[in-house]
Amino acid sequence: MKLVTFFYEGNARIGSVSGEQVVDLNNAYRAMLEAQGSLRAKQIAEAYVPANMTEFLQGGEESLARAKEAAEWALQNGEKSAYKLVHKLSDVKLGAPVQNPGKIVCVGQNYREHIMEMKREIPKIPVVFAKYSNTLIGPNDDIPLYPVSDTMDYEAELAVVIGKRARNVKQADALKYVAGYTVANDVTYRELQRRTIEWLQGKTVEGTLPMGPWIVTSDEIPDPAGMEIYLTLNGQEMQHSNTANLVFTVPFLIEFLSELMTLEPGDIILTGTPGGVGFARDPQVFMKDGDVVRVVIDKIGSIENRVKKV
Repeated sequence: MKLVTFFYEGNARIGSVSGEQVVDLNNAYRAMLEAQGSLRAKQIAEAYVPANMTEFLQGGEESLARAKEAAEWALQNGEKSAYKLVHKLSDVKLGAPVQNPGKIVCVGQNYREHIMEMKREIPKIPVVFAKYSNTLIGPNDDIPLYPVSDTMDYEAELAVVIGKRARNVKQADALKYVAGYTVANDVTYRELQRRTIEWLQGKTVEGTLPMGPWIVTSDEIPDPAGMEIYLTLNGQEMQHSNTANLVFTVPFLIEFLSELMTLEPGDIILTGTPGGVGFARDPQVFMKDGDVVRVVIDKIGSIENRVKKV
């Protein structure tokens, strides 16, 4: 299932994508219940298939199962409903799939080729830092280029969305705690990142985390290893690798992080970027006003964002 957060008439809703159509899952489940004669359809829909992605993910497998049933029903019966159940994908605006995650945990130096180009040693323990929810933008939104620095770099990344509360989880069970996977670009202001020994300044500038276009649920991607990942800048390929090349795998990262903190539904883990970043090139390449950057991950999809000076 492809889960999205979309905006329609100014309101954020969650949906599922089928071809070129988006099903409003909350409305679909409510309409289905009403058609079945439920007297508390609105309240039941809000409880099991709410219009907020984090709340929906908190419902776990039961909410997902009800959403799948509702989506199938809506595609067959949507035109008969009093509610707007099905939209054309082209008629809605997609946002970042999770709008306000409790945590965005990022992993640095997790592809060998990137570690080598940055002239570092392969870490024995994951390098972890954070981004905040104010960095999130949608899969086709403009990336703001602020005058704080002209060294804005790209980083294609696989993002993991947590679907179940995880604390002290073992690797063997780790993927059971994943709701699904999405595409991200960990945009980084290199000058700000490197002016202290701590990276946070360069990683948390407003609007530096394009994400989407959807969450592909883990039942469709049972193992995130082995997926091609690449990034183009103005049509030129700059990064290309495979998630099989991660130094620390997704199950390892979930075990490692869940020993440090409780991972909650809707939390996001960025798993690191491949080699080919602009900072490590000779000459260096940084994104500038008008540039178009595209990130593609096999089995998930792509995001494409234009850089806009503000």
